[in-house]
Amino acid sequence: MLDTATYTPRLRTLYRETIRPAMREEFAYRNVMMIPRLDKIVLNMGIGEAVKDSKKIKSAEADLTAIAGQKAVITRAKKSIAGFRVREGMPLGVKVTLRGDRMYEFMDRLVTVALPRVRDFRGVKATSFDGYGNYAMGLKEHIVFPEIDYDKIDEVWGMDIIICTTAATDDEARALLKHFNMPFAA
Repeated sequence: MLDTATYTPRLRTLYRETIRPAMREEFAYRNVMMIPRLDKIVLNMGIGEAVKDSKKIKSAEADLTAIAGQKAVITRAKKSIAGFRVREGMPLGVKVTLRGDRMYEFMDRLVTVALPRVRDFRGVKATSFDGYGNYAMGLKEHIVFPEIDYDKIDEVWGMDIIICTTAATDDEARALLKHFNMPFAA
């Protein structure tokens, strides 16, 4: 069991000791508070099959909770759409927002374990920034995470991963994520 009072994630220590000074030198920030940092990571799974089978939401919630290390929240429909057979309040997906140590731990597992396990992986798109320093990516299979036991899952789902930073521009955010060893495609 880890002593949480003295434990700091590997990437948080890397950020403090290596990345922050490198970013300050690269972009010539006058103030330490101007240096971009990770703000939060949002994980989202949209479960369209939940319209037919409500048990799939519980399964997805358990899987996302295992991946994140934090309880996932069920997202519900805001309005009814007859064409999709969706009623207001019907569960349609799960999400979780990671901050602090859990965020750094997830980022570490994403870059070092999960992304290398993706089939035919050639790197993540370097153009998936939103103009405000946030990066969004999608995974086709949630089974690339080591917390998911392949034999016990009933269905493979995709998931969205949004990495929010305090960077003002996409170039600053891209440089920050490169320092965190995010494997951008050439």
